[in-house]
Amino acid sequence: MRILLADDQPALRSAVRFLLEQEPDLLIVGEVVDVGGLMERVSALQPDLLLLDWELPGLNTVRRARHVINSLYAECPGLQIVVLSGRPEAGLHALASGADAFVSKADPPERLLATLRRVKLKSR
Repeated sequence: MRILLADDQPALRSAVRFLLEQEPDLLIVGEVVDVGGLMERVSALQPDLLLLDWELPGLNTVRRARHVINSLYAECPGLQIVVLSGRPEAGLHALASGADAFVSKADPPERLLATLRRVKLKSR
């Protein structure tokens, strides 16, 4: 599974990259630090999955997030989007905005891996 990681926190990107590099069927193909570069990277890389930080600069409202998520699906129809956030209450908004799944940044790494596997199976 080809993954694009969109988060503005270098430490989090590094930790997620390290975790996913341990999995033979998961490959991070790129990273984005704000919404400005997101559409371009999705278009160029055509990832299978986007790990999207709910607090990514440029996603400042639920309405904006919904618009961005819909635009991403239009640009890359097979794309799966998993939203990450340090605020567990953001999960309801993320799912209502069209994301395929939500994982809290406070959850153990195994939860993220299980969610990625579940989303991967759902896309088949």
